[in-house]
Order: sequence, then structure tokens, then C-alpha cells
Amino acid sequence: MRQRAVAVSRRAVLSGTAAGAVAAAVAGCSTGQRAATPPRPLPPDPETVLLTEVIADKERIVALYRGAAPPGSRNAAVLLGFQRRHEAHLAELRRRLPRSPVPATPTPATPSPSGSPPVPSSSSSGSDSGSDATVSIGRLREAERKAAAARPRQIGGVSPALAQLLACIGACEAAHVAALARVS
Repeated sequence: MRQRAVAVSRRAVLSGTAAGAVAAAVAGCSTGQRAATPPRPLPPDPETVLLTEVIADKERIVALYRGAAPPGSRNAAVLLGFQRRHEAHLAELRRRLPRSPVPATPTPATPSPSGSPPVPSSSSSGSDSGSDATVSIGRLREAERKAAAARPRQIGGVSPALAQLLACIGACEAAHVAALARVS
């Protein structure tokens, strides 16, 4: 008698499995139609957006310093210290940026002599004249002033660690404004 109970149990399992497979196939067809609508992407993380903006701003400022202090120029040694502090800020900001599946490699920026934000460089031609490519100390001071003034607005609503970093960067930029007043 015991063998018969096992055989019935096997039949029940097999028929239940078959019924389950049919139900899954039917359910799969109906969910396949609903799956045609792509899922909505998640909104970007506000801190990541802010970090990306601050990094772009820092890259523009570094490009301005490079334009103001080409190697061998009169102020090159003095302005190199300012540039290196901005590069250190960039390194720390990039370290805090979450890794993305596709690494973003920013295009090097070159300063624009017209006072507008620098534009990414598409080619390095030797046709730039020295006077057109030179950035004035006054332009550097203005860029530093604008950057320092933006930091307090950026601190609201971010993590304490990022707020502290942005405050320190803003203080450094404010100090640059004062120090650039003494550079001729």
C-alpha cells in the first residue's frame, strides 16, 4: 500500500507542475505586454549633480590659471600655487563623485579671452597669439570671487562632509581674491 501512495503523490506532483508551467506561460504573455513600457529612470542624486557642477567650475578656473600663467611668464611661479590648490580641490571633489558605469572624461577647457566661460578645446593649433590667450589677473579675481560667492548657496541640503568641503573651498577662493589683489 505504501507504493501506491508514492505513485499517486508523484502523479499529483507531475500534474501540478504541468499546470504551474501552463499558468506561468500564460502569465508571462500578459506581463510581456506590460513590460513594453520602459521603466522611468531615477532622478539624479542632487549631491552628484552639485559635485558635477562644482567640478566643471573648478576645471574652468584651472584653465583660466593656465591661460594667465604660461610657463616662463612673469607671474607663472606665483599663479602656479593658486592653480595647484584648485587642482587639489578638483582631486578631492572627483574622489567624492560616485563611480558611473561609463567613465566621464572631461574635455580640457581653454580660457576664452572674451570674458565668456571657457570652451572645450577641440584641437591644439599653434595659431593662438600670446596676447589673445593671456588671461588677466582681474579676470582671475572675478572668477575666484564668483566661485567663493556661490559656495554658501551650495551648502544647503548637502551632507555635512560635502558642506564642510565646499565651505573650505569657498574660503580658499575668497583668500585667492585677496591675494590676487597683490599680484601685478
